[in-house]
Amino acid sequence: MGLIEIISWFFISAGALLGITGGIGIHRCPDFYSRVHAAGITDTLCAALFLLGLSMQTGISIASVKLLLIFIFLFFSSPTATHALANAALLGGLKPVLEETRSED
Repeated sequence: MGLIEIISWFFISAGALLGITGGIGIHRCPDFYSRVHAAGITDTLCAALFLLGLSMQTGISIASVKLLLIFIFLFFSSPTATHALANAALLGGLKPVLEETRSED
């Protein structure tokens, strides 16, 4: 196993662990906005690590260019989609859970 393969598997494993961490954050957070925040923070970096590891596996080829284009698309669309989802929930009337309201329930 070469050095590039080891580094690429490190990036792929780090992306998988970050994805699992985001899933745990979605499960553990108390309200919708916290869950969206946990997912929005981890999904872009998780995808970036996966795609970086995969592009190192393929070497310099057309597949690497395609993976780079996928990353560029995800880099711009994922935070935008997270913001749009949270904004739509706020405009729809979904209130965030605050500490004052949680202690009264």
